Amino acid sequence: MSETITMPLTPMTPHAVMSAFNYLRAVEAGDTEAAAEFIAAEPRMPALLIEVARHIVIPTTNLPDRDEEAVPCDSSFALFELGICFLGTLRSWHEQAGADAAPGLALAVIRFTTQILTQDHEEVADVLQQLNVIAFGQALAAHPAPAGARTARTTAM
Repeated sequence: MSETITMPLTPMTPHAVMSAFNYLRAVEAGDTEAAAEFIAAEPRMPALLIEVARHIVIPTTNLPDRDEEAVPCDSSFALFELGICFLGTLRSWHEQAGADAAPGLALAVIRFTTQILTQDHEEVADVLQQLNVIAFGQALAAHPAPAGARTARTTAM
């Protein structure tokens, strides 16, 4: 049985989400200087990118819940297995290449986002931003600030 069936996705930390999506946006924009800075600041970047990929691929390819009206069909199972295969390939790539895997992993996540999640009228940067907002919200909900911590203003005045 696959790990995604038996093990639910756990939210990433807010810092991990910010680091990974900043790197993804830099790679997607072709900003090699910024991408290099993000890699230098986060040595765990390949592992973070695999975690981001899991958070994107699993909900996209997962079989419907039993409570939903949709009945899984052969295509549903094929898509699920392709998602599992894709994530396994990313993990293997990371194990073989180590820290050098980050650029390729980022391009694979961007390609998946482009091919599977981006509609004709959308830009991949916008979809990545939407995914970032969702992941960051989940991270904040799972890792709330300690009691008594000062709040930071997150909107422009």
